[in-house]
Amino acid sequence: MKEKIQQLAREYHADTVAHRRHLHMHPELSYHEVQTSRFIADKLSEIDIPHQEGIAGTGLVALIEGKNPKKNVVALRGDMDALPIQEANQVPYRSQNEGVMHACGHDVHTSSLLGTARILHSLRDHFEGTIKCIFQPGEEKLPGGASLMIEAGVLDNPRPASIFGQHVHPPLRAGMIGLKPGIYMASADEIYVTV
Repeated sequence: MKEKIQQLAREYHADTVAHRRHLHMHPELSYHEVQTSRFIADKLSEIDIPHQEGIAGTGLVALIEGKNPKKNVVALRGDMDALPIQEANQVPYRSQNEGVMHACGHDVHTSSLLGTARILHSLRDHFEGTIKCIFQPGEEKLPGGASLMIEAGVLDNPRPASIFGQHVHPPLRAGMIGLKPGIYMASADEIYVTV
Protein backbone atom coordinates (compact mmCIF):
# COMPACT_ATOMS: atom_id res chain seq x y z
CA MET A 1 0.00 0.00 0.00
CA LYS A 2 2.84 2.41 0.86
CA GLU A 3 4.33 1.95 -2.61
CA LYS A 4 0.95 2.59 -4.26
CA ILE A 5 0.45 5.78 -2.25
CA GLN A 6 3.94 6.99 -3.18
CA GLN A 7 3.35 6.13 -6.84
CA LEU A 8 0.05 8.09 -6.88
CA ALA A 9 1.72 11.00 -5.06
CA ARG A 10 4.34 11.14 -7.82
CA GLU A 11 1.64 10.83 -10.48
CA TYR A 12 -0.45 13.67 -9.00
CA HIS A 13 2.49 15.86 -7.96
CA ALA A 14 2.41 18.24 -10.94
CA ASP A 15 -1.33 18.86 -10.51
CA THR A 16 -0.92 19.45 -6.78
CA VAL A 17 1.85 21.99 -7.43
CA ALA A 18 -0.29 23.68 -10.10
CA HIS A 19 -3.22 23.86 -7.66
CA ARG A 20 -0.99 25.38 -4.98
CA ARG A 21 0.32 28.00 -7.39
CA HIS A 22 -3.18 28.85 -8.60
CA LEU A 23 -4.36 29.29 -5.02
CA HIS A 24 -1.26 31.35 -4.18
CA MET A 25 -2.01 33.66 -7.11
CA HIS A 26 -5.64 34.13 -6.06
CA PRO A 27 -5.66 34.49 -2.25
CA GLU A 28 -8.81 35.52 -0.43
CA LEU A 29 -9.28 36.85 3.08
CA SER A 30 -11.10 35.01 5.87
CA TYR A 31 -14.79 34.37 5.14
CA HIS A 32 -14.37 35.72 1.59
CA GLU A 33 -12.91 32.54 0.05
CA VAL A 34 -15.56 32.45 -2.71
CA GLN A 35 -13.28 31.73 -5.68
CA THR A 36 -11.12 29.42 -3.57
CA SER A 37 -14.19 27.42 -2.58
CA ARG A 38 -15.35 27.29 -6.21
CA PHE A 39 -11.90 26.09 -7.31
CA ILE A 40 -11.92 23.30 -4.70
CA ALA A 41 -15.46 22.25 -5.62
CA ASP A 42 -14.54 22.14 -9.32
CA LYS A 43 -11.47 20.00 -8.64
CA LEU A 44 -13.45 17.60 -6.42
CA SER A 45 -16.14 17.34 -9.12
CA GLU A 46 -13.53 16.61 -11.81
CA ILE A 47 -12.49 13.48 -9.92
CA ASP A 48 -16.01 12.51 -8.83
CA ILE A 49 -15.57 13.06 -5.11
CA PRO A 50 -18.94 13.81 -3.52
CA HIS A 51 -18.89 17.02 -1.53
CA GLN A 52 -21.05 19.64 0.13
CA GLU A 53 -20.46 23.34 -0.35
CA GLY A 54 -21.50 26.44 1.58
CA ILE A 55 -20.76 25.19 5.08
CA ALA A 56 -20.29 28.21 7.35
CA GLY A 57 -20.26 30.34 4.21
CA THR A 58 -17.42 29.14 2.02
CA GLY A 59 -16.44 25.87 3.71
CA LEU A 60 -16.64 22.49 2.01
CA VAL A 61 -16.61 18.88 3.12
CA ALA A 62 -15.85 15.90 0.87
CA LEU A 63 -16.55 12.27 1.71
CA ILE A 64 -14.44 9.39 0.46
CA GLU A 65 -16.08 6.11 1.34
CA GLY A 66 -14.02 2.97 1.37
CA LYS A 67 -15.30 -0.54 1.85
CA ASN A 68 -17.64 -0.75 4.84
CA PRO A 69 -17.91 3.07 5.13
CA LYS A 70 -19.47 3.03 8.60
CA LYS A 71 -16.63 1.06 10.17
CA ASN A 72 -14.50 4.11 11.03
CA VAL A 73 -14.53 7.79 10.09
CA VAL A 74 -11.41 9.93 10.05
CA ALA A 75 -11.42 13.63 9.18
CA LEU A 76 -8.61 15.56 7.51
CA ARG A 77 -8.75 19.35 7.72
CA GLY A 78 -7.06 22.07 5.70
CA ASP A 79 -7.63 25.81 5.98
CA MET A 80 -7.92 28.03 2.93
CA ASP A 81 -7.89 31.73 3.87
CA ALA A 82 -5.08 34.21 3.25
CA LEU A 83 -3.68 37.18 5.15
CA PRO A 84 -3.96 40.96 4.53
CA ILE A 85 -0.30 41.26 3.50
CA GLN A 86 1.19 42.67 0.30
CA GLU A 87 3.35 40.03 -1.37
CA ALA A 88 6.90 41.16 -2.13
CA ASN A 89 8.08 37.88 -3.69
CA GLN A 90 8.95 38.02 -7.36
CA VAL A 91 7.79 34.59 -8.50
CA PRO A 92 5.61 33.76 -11.52
CA TYR A 93 2.78 32.69 -9.21
CA ARG A 94 2.84 35.74 -6.90
CA SER A 95 -0.44 37.08 -5.57
CA GLN A 96 -2.59 38.91 -8.09
CA ASN A 97 -4.86 40.25 -5.34
CA GLU A 98 -3.56 43.56 -4.06
CA GLY A 99 -2.79 43.49 -0.35
CA VAL A 100 -3.67 39.80 0.10
CA MET A 101 -1.21 36.92 0.28
CA HIS A 102 -0.94 33.29 1.29
CA ALA A 103 1.86 34.05 3.75
CA CYS A 104 0.95 31.32 6.23
CA GLY A 105 0.85 28.28 3.94
CA HIS A 106 -2.89 27.79 3.55
CA ASP A 107 -2.41 27.46 -0.21
CA VAL A 108 -0.21 24.47 0.61
CA HIS A 109 -2.75 23.10 3.10
CA THR A 110 -5.58 23.32 0.58
CA SER A 111 -3.66 21.86 -2.36
CA SER A 112 -2.22 19.11 -0.15
CA LEU A 113 -5.69 18.17 1.05
CA LEU A 114 -6.93 18.12 -2.55
CA GLY A 115 -4.02 15.87 -3.52
CA THR A 116 -4.60 13.63 -0.51
CA ALA A 117 -8.30 13.39 -1.34
CA ARG A 118 -7.41 12.38 -4.89
CA ILE A 119 -5.04 9.65 -3.68
CA LEU A 120 -7.52 8.32 -1.13
CA HIS A 121 -10.33 8.37 -3.69
CA SER A 122 -8.13 6.32 -6.03
CA LEU A 123 -7.53 3.82 -3.21
CA ARG A 124 -11.06 3.70 -1.79
CA ASP A 125 -11.41 -0.01 -2.61
CA HIS A 126 -8.33 -0.72 -0.48
CA PHE A 127 -9.42 0.65 2.91
CA GLU A 128 -12.39 0.36 5.23
CA GLY A 129 -14.22 3.36 6.61
CA THR A 130 -14.77 6.92 5.46
CA ILE A 131 -12.40 9.85 5.08
CA LYS A 132 -13.99 13.24 5.61
CA CYS A 133 -11.99 16.08 4.01
CA ILE A 134 -12.83 19.42 5.61
CA PHE A 135 -11.83 22.61 3.77
CA GLN A 136 -12.11 25.28 6.46
CA PRO A 137 -12.65 29.00 5.87
CA GLY A 138 -11.65 31.78 8.21
CA GLU A 139 -8.87 30.19 10.23
CA GLU A 140 -7.07 33.54 10.53
CA LYS A 141 -10.03 35.52 11.90
CA LEU A 142 -12.05 35.13 15.09
CA PRO A 143 -14.40 33.49 15.89
CA GLY A 144 -12.67 31.00 13.62
CA GLY A 145 -14.08 28.99 10.76
CA ALA A 146 -13.71 25.73 12.69
CA SER A 147 -16.26 26.73 15.32
CA LEU A 148 -18.66 28.00 12.65
CA MET A 149 -18.34 24.77 10.67
CA ILE A 150 -18.94 22.72 13.82
CA GLU A 151 -22.06 24.79 14.56
CA ALA A 152 -23.18 24.10 10.98
CA GLY A 153 -22.86 20.33 11.60
CA VAL A 154 -19.64 19.45 9.78
CA LEU A 155 -18.82 16.85 12.43
CA ASP A 156 -22.17 15.10 12.06
CA ASN A 157 -23.34 12.42 9.66
CA PRO A 158 -20.87 10.78 9.77
CA ARG A 159 -19.11 11.80 12.97
CA PRO A 160 -15.32 11.33 12.81
CA ALA A 161 -13.57 9.32 15.51
CA SER A 162 -10.47 11.47 14.98
CA ILE A 163 -9.47 14.61 13.12
CA PHE A 164 -6.07 15.47 11.71
CA GLY A 165 -5.40 19.12 10.98
CA GLN A 166 -2.32 20.09 9.05
CA HIS A 167 0.05 23.02 9.01
CA VAL A 168 3.33 23.47 7.20
CA HIS A 169 6.31 23.65 9.54
CA PRO A 170 9.59 24.68 7.87
CA PRO A 171 11.88 22.90 10.38
CA LEU A 172 10.45 19.57 9.19
CA ARG A 173 11.99 18.48 5.90
CA ALA A 174 9.78 17.45 2.99
CA GLY A 175 8.25 14.03 3.49
CA MET A 176 8.27 14.28 7.29
CA ILE A 177 5.31 14.93 9.58
CA GLY A 178 5.05 15.93 13.21
CA LEU A 179 2.30 14.46 15.36
CA LYS A 180 1.13 15.23 18.87
CA PRO A 181 -2.05 14.20 20.67
CA GLY A 182 -4.37 17.08 21.48
CA ILE A 183 -3.76 20.69 20.54
CA TYR A 184 -0.70 21.39 18.43
CA MET A 185 0.24 24.73 16.87
CA ALA A 186 -3.11 26.28 17.80
CA SER A 187 -3.89 29.87 18.67
CA ALA A 188 -6.98 32.03 18.68
CA ASP A 189 -5.52 35.40 19.58
CA GLU A 190 -5.99 38.75 17.88
CA ILE A 191 -3.95 41.78 18.84
CA TYR A 192 -4.77 45.31 17.73
CA VAL A 193 -2.16 48.04 18.10
CA THR A 194 -2.91 51.69 17.44
CA VAL A 195 0.13 53.89 16.85
